[in-house]
Amino acid sequence: MGAKFRIVDTGVRTGRENIALDKALIEARLAGDIGDTIRFIQFEPCALVGRHQDLAQELNLDACAARGVQTVRRMTGGGAIFMDGGQLGWALVCDKRVFGQVTLPDVTRLICEGIAAGLSKLGVDARFRPRNDIEIEGRKVSGTGGFFDGNILIFQGTVILDLDPAAMMAVLNVPQAKLEKRQLADAGARVTSLKAELGEMPSLDRVKMLLIEGLEETLGIETFAEELTEGEQTRADIAYAEEIGTQEFVEEICNPAREKDVLTGQNPARNLTAYVRVDGNQDSRIREVLFVGDVFVTPPRALLDLESHLRGTQLEDVERKTAEFFEGSGISMLGLEPRDFAAAVMDAACQPA
Repeated sequence: MGAKFRIVDTGVRTGRENIALDKALIEARLAGDIGDTIRFIQFEPCALVGRHQDLAQELNLDACAARGVQTVRRMTGGGAIFMDGGQLGWALVCDKRVFGQVTLPDVTRLICEGIAAGLSKLGVDARFRPRNDIEIEGRKVSGTGGFFDGNILIFQGTVILDLDPAAMMAVLNVPQAKLEKRQLADAGARVTSLKAELGEMPSLDRVKMLLIEGLEETLGIETFAEELTEGEQTRADIAYAEEIGTQEFVEEICNPAREKDVLTGQNPARNLTAYVRVDGNQDSRIREVLFVGDVFVTPPRALLDLESHLRGTQLEDVERKTAEFFEGSGISMLGLEPRDFAAAVMDAACQPA
């Protein structure tokens, strides 16, 4: 018999309410108050940025305000996404050891293959595409992300049921370099929906059922339905009031380049940005560094620890100190290597003040 997962459907909520529930489920699972869980999630219109992204860079904040689109910061990494009634969210909160000895890339592949298997039961050819997408005929129908907190995994994603390209393009600032890399006129050409692929809107209940089947078959688990507990909702209310629902948290990273004496650099792949202040003799020492980008890293505080580790470092020692930080650390990343962080810092240091 496989591991048992409860299925919880929390219905339609605001973006910040949903992220607060993410935090609540992690805390409850860490405390042993709940078992391994699969959650289905629906959103009022909102734009979500990844944990380490620059809010003002990723979103058109004026368009969000004009359209009544709530801005939200996720607990997981990855890129900015637009959510409304056309998307179905899902999340796993569980002990990572049910999958054996795994890294974040291992878990990403396993879960994405399960979701793809479920979607394929609708009659489409859904496939996992590294690093963290599920596609139909080369177009994205689901994006995912996650991290470990000790032995507890949170891994979440969305399935695009229907698509409003005008709304998506209005609120998301998709980098031109990213569009050019994929030779796309706009972000809407990169994505698809189940409605577009099937010619009709599928039943929401049927999509949920097939996703569960795909995860059961691929992961070798068993599932049963259960309601959200009072304790989980209480934890969510506290997380919302104290952190997730606050503007301070959402704007924690918002246009850092506007501050005085901040230098900006990127890694060669341009998916990581370093904002750096220097001081010392001939500006040769790091005073502060902030890493921002479409970043999947676990444990989630690893970037904060790296930023602290590099404060006071001579620029000539950045590569060595970065390598030392990651060596034997157990940090797991998708799409990045330790050298990317050093490269972004050194690129910033080469920019004119």
